[in-house]
Amino acid sequence: MSNPGPGLSDPAVAAVAWARYRRMMRWMVVAAILAVVAALAWLRHVGGLVTIHVVIATIAGVFFTVLLGAALMMAVFLSAGSGHDDTVSNGPEDWSDRIDR
Repeated sequence: MSNPGPGLSDPAVAAVAWARYRRMMRWMVVAAILAVVAALAWLRHVGGLVTIHVVIATIAGVFFTVLLGAALMMAVFLSAGSGHDDTVSNGPEDWSDRIDR
């Protein structure tokens, strides 16, 4: 097994990784705003009764759903891209001996 590298424990690697994460999150905020605008435009196009409560719920629901999905997916990429995943141990080498058959 090769040396996995320092991962996020190295301050220089961590600074670069978190800067990239924040930069991508700023773009995801723009994408979330565009998704909210598209959802509100669709609601207006469909017509029907669109109260202020529906508008507020749509804004909050769409915006935070897009941001949460983006944040979680980017956390996976941050962990994998920085080498942090390589430092995790899968347990003892003789794990197969502990499985009850």
